Amino acid sequence: MARQGEMFRGVTVALVTPFRDGNVDEQGLRKLVDQLIEAGVDALAPCGTTGESPTLSHDEHDRVIAITCEQSNGRAKVMAGTGSNSTAEAIRLTKQAKKAGADGALIVSPYYNKPMQSGFYEHYKAVAEEGELPVVVYNIPGRSAKNIEPETIIKLAELENIVAVKEATGSMDQASQVLAATELTVLSGDDSLTLPLMSLGASGVVSVVGNIVPKDVKAMVEAAHAGKWDEARKLHYKLFGLCRDMLSLATNPIPVKAAMKILGRDTGDLRLPLTSLEEAGVESLKKTLDNYGLKS
Repeated sequence: MARQGEMFRGVTVALVTPFRDGNVDEQGLRKLVDQLIEAGVDALAPCGTTGESPTLSHDEHDRVIAITCEQSNGRAKVMAGTGSNSTAEAIRLTKQAKKAGADGALIVSPYYNKPMQSGFYEHYKAVAEEGELPVVVYNIPGRSAKNIEPETIIKLAELENIVAVKEATGSMDQASQVLAATELTVLSGDDSLTLPLMSLGASGVVSVVGNIVPKDVKAMVEAAHAGKWDEARKLHYKLFGLCRDMLSLATNPIPVKAAMKILGRDTGDLRLPLTSLEEAGVESLKKTLDNYGLKS
């Protein structure tokens, strides 16, 4: 069955936002975009959780998406993070991303205000109808405080511009229910669950660890798509150790930015309220990277 959001089939990397001296490091962002595209990723997702979107000003948010679209220049799709707990703001961000050249909008479930299921539906309906971009529903109750229930996602699937779900509930049951009842493309929102979800019919991943090892993530996803499950499992188990030991150290993107700094790929700067890894965490991370075969 052809699913609706197959434009985002494969590996989308949830971009970190490089900072330098308190400001967005535009040259660092351009360099990261080039590196990931050269590594073969299919799409880029600026201004998501990994991109510290809650700390970006509205102007910075628009600018990071615009730079990603400009630097990508059609070489990879851009799934712009334009979600908000304000429906009006999500629509504004999405319209601006459309003007910048984005291919789709990654819309996180409204956070903090904890809407009812009818509120989730009306929020996404408004963004889909007014935002002018294909919408990827980002369901992450661990951060947003409330699950978008499968029945709501199934109802959303009837709307023309809702094309995919970034599935970050950790529930195989929920993913199975959505895959069985809709034509939505499902993308893993947890690196360690990419292969299990693909075995159910998911089409790929929005990856955090892809900032560091994009070729390995791409190889695993491609092996799964090709039905080479032994090869895919081998890569999964290799990646699983990195994901588990790195991402468990602190809230994302603290450890992935620390890893990029160790590897000489980013300043590692964060914005408050996020703070840097303590020394013990850094030493543990260095061992994890060494064990994977990554050297600073």
